[in-house]
Amino acid sequence: MKKLTTNFGSFRIHLQITKRRGDSSVDPLFLSLSELASVRSGNKISRFFRHFFEHANVRKFVGRNLAAFVVASSVITPNVAAIANTGTFEANTLAEIVQPLSTDVVVQYPTEKVKVNQGYRLFHPGIDLEGVTGDPVHPIMKGHVAKIERSRFAYGNSIIVDHENGYSSRYAHLSSMIVREKEQVDTKTVIGAVGSTGRSTGDHLHLEVYKEGRNVNPQTILPL
Repeated sequence: MKKLTTNFGSFRIHLQITKRRGDSSVDPLFLSLSELASVRSGNKISRFFRHFFEHANVRKFVGRNLAAFVVASSVITPNVAAIANTGTFEANTLAEIVQPLSTDVVVQYPTEKVKVNQGYRLFHPGIDLEGVTGDPVHPIMKGHVAKIERSRFAYGNSIIVDHENGYSSRYAHLSSMIVREKEQVDTKTVIGAVGSTGRSTGDHLHLEVYKEGRNVNPQTILPL
């Protein structure tokens, strides 16, 4: 009886070869020299190895161990897709796509404090936002200053901003205006301050929005 032990990764495989009992007429594993010398056709070395590998015991031995190898491989072999052509292992990593976070505001209310005192309706084509004289006023969207008006009546001091997308907006009753016509502005620009100029009953900002030159309700485009 012969024993063979081999290590395969974290597994140990034991092989045991014993002499068959009973029938002594079993085909020998190796050809004797006389049998090998009697071979007249073909190459003697090829004949020797063909006899060896066609022997029943050899085929049985190879078959059993091939099956054991397949089973062991399925248990301890890592994901085949992770093995590079060079034979080295590569970690399966998912590349993280980092998108820059934009902090630009597209549409906003023109005052920091948002409280609508009077809404959009007939004969009042805008909304009135509560404020105190001096509170900063910002454009609702980026654009350029299209017109600056100063009056003791109606809108009082007012600024019209063209947003260059079909929309424009008016900021009325301002106490001060700190921009010039044609100046480029965005939602971070302070264009003036809340006041009570023109026909006004108290401090507030009157906001009107136009689409293609026609009045629309500002609250249809302002954030909820």
